[in-house]
Amino acid sequence: MATKMAAAGITRYSRTVSEVWEMWKPHAKNGYHPFGHTSYEDNEKIFAALKSFDRDAWAAEFAKVAKSYEDRATAAEAQGFRDVARENYWAAYGHYRMGRFPAPNSPGKRAVYKKSQEMVLKALSYAPTYTVERVEMPFKGRAGEGSASIGYLYRPRNAGTLPVVQLWGGIDTFKEDRTPLAEDILKAGMAALLIDMPGVGDAPLPGSENAERMWDAVFDWIATRKDLDASRVGVWGGSTGGYWAAKIAHTHKDRMKAAVCHGGCAHFAFEPKWIEKAQHGTYAFELAETLASAFGRNTFEEWVEYCPKLSLLDQGVIDKPCAPLFLVNGVQDSIFPIEDMYLLLEHGSPKAARFYESGHMGNSPTTIPTIVGWLKERLT
Repeated sequence: MATKMAAAGITRYSRTVSEVWEMWKPHAKNGYHPFGHTSYEDNEKIFAALKSFDRDAWAAEFAKVAKSYEDRATAAEAQGFRDVARENYWAAYGHYRMGRFPAPNSPGKRAVYKKSQEMVLKALSYAPTYTVERVEMPFKGRAGEGSASIGYLYRPRNAGTLPVVQLWGGIDTFKEDRTPLAEDILKAGMAALLIDMPGVGDAPLPGSENAERMWDAVFDWIATRKDLDASRVGVWGGSTGGYWAAKIAHTHKDRMKAAVCHGGCAHFAFEPKWIEKAQHGTYAFELAETLASAFGRNTFEEWVEYCPKLSLLDQGVIDKPCAPLFLVNGVQDSIFPIEDMYLLLEHGSPKAARFYESGHMGNSPTTIPTIVGWLKERLT
């Protein structure tokens, strides 16, 4: 289905539910993003029941399945069956998460997002080798903004003072979803602080041209913790979160030792010709609308009109000195153009880069180990 946005010369395109399911079947079968902790059979039944992308109806269908796993987890917990409880809490989380996917931008989706948070913390309470602490980092914002940034701090049990890596995702992957990366960071001898980028999850403010001020609160909070080494802090932003990693590597360069822009954007992603192209790429549905949601907007048209203001080139950010910055992506990325990575390399301080012959995020067997190794070398 396509509709024309005359002002920018862009045709808005969207797939049908059946087209999205066909596109996603391999992901569902293998548990790939966004289907972690869900089963193919459950998803197949849910998609058969969906008639449209009505957001509350979407949330309700996934919530039905999620609730069945939640009930099993609660019953197992009451009987002392810890492994069964943990397994079912993860499954409940996975389906509630799908219910809010890609963004909690309706009442129904916001409700199931809260349930997904509840379930993931219950599942993590059974982690055998590390602890997870929900933390509140005081934020001094503006009128209408929140008073704290919420995070999950992962630490190995009985560890001393550790370097710490801040981890955040993008428009559809929140702190609750980053446990696998946190576990990789823990294995490398560092702590992991999972947060939400501006405009998503529990972030205290929407994305904007100056929302990098959210990180003042995060760095300040780290400095108050005796179990974290504020002189050895790294940041790792994924997808749209890579935009913020690249930006704060410049604006907060003296407060970190290393930054990773993993699959992020900087300038060309905000141009109309790319926005139109990306709609036909690997992002299944509502890419522009989900980006809009993360930046205080709602519609496709509002995103197209607003997003050029986010250009790090036009803002003059990328010509300034920056902290050690590692750029990672796939050269075939259809969500954000690889040209944005090249642009970052061409401006400001010298940077490290690793690009892969793959799509968004440069997924390969060596991608995550390469990033973790680069961070470990600089922080430990």
